[in-house]
Amino acid sequence: MRTILTIESGKKVKIKLARRAARAVLFDGKNQVAMLYVSKDNYYKLPGGGIDKGETIIQALRRECLEETGCKIKNIKELGRIDEFRYFYAFKQISYCFSAQVSGVKGKLFFTDDEIAAGFKLKWMSLSKAIELMEKAKISSPTGRVINKRDLTFLKVVFGKQT
Repeated sequence: MRTILTIESGKKVKIKLARRAARAVLFDGKNQVAMLYVSKDNYYKLPGGGIDKGETIIQALRRECLEETGCKIKNIKELGRIDEFRYFYAFKQISYCFSAQVSGVKGKLFFTDDEIAAGFKLKWMSLSKAIELMEKAKISSPTGRVINKRDLTFLKVVFGKQT
């Protein structure tokens, strides 16, 4: 998968923790995109998360979309990857991103306790509105700023393909 961007945040330190993740720019039948609002730190993010041991990237993508949006997915198309170096946590993450469409009806969400504590809320909106909200966000955490840059980049890749 092609690398779209490398994000480095904080003063360089030796990486102690690495993670791979799968994310989706997920559209419903009304061409609305799924966005997760994290109220604790005032930012939006794409559905997705860590790839569990024994999972493929696509298996993780399907699981994360089901958990965070209540939706099964279809028409999965590769967008690219972003490598994140969050030096303030000695952390590296590789995020593989895809576009996809909702398959069937929207179901129940399954947020983790950490996601509930962070104030996750699922919102559906136009792609242009998602980009606008992310560009104007006043984010209160360094992690949120990295996530915003990462996911805004993925949204703009999709937007560029649609124009």
